[in-house]
Amino acid sequence: MDSMTIIAVASIITAGLTIAIGSVGPALGEGRAVATALSSLAQQPDAAATITRTLFVGLAMVESVAIYCFVVSMILLFANPFWNHAIQAAGQ
Repeated sequence: MDSMTIIAVASIITAGLTIAIGSVGPALGEGRAVATALSSLAQQPDAAATITRTLFVGLAMVESVAIYCFVVSMILLFANPFWNHAIQAAGQ
């Protein structure tokens, strides 16, 4: 295999692993946050507005990790910085 094929295969595998591993953590975190928020709402219904607002801010922060992983995988697939290096090495 030439270097271009190796870079392509490594990029695709790394992008897949990035999405797979990077989405498991946020999914577990969001599930736990929602479960805890529902438990808190059941215990103190008067604080529903505060709990809900805090929950949504926390969910947005947790979800940002999955979005960052998605961005990294898209960069690896479509704007890979290693392509330029491989093209220059192949030209020499």
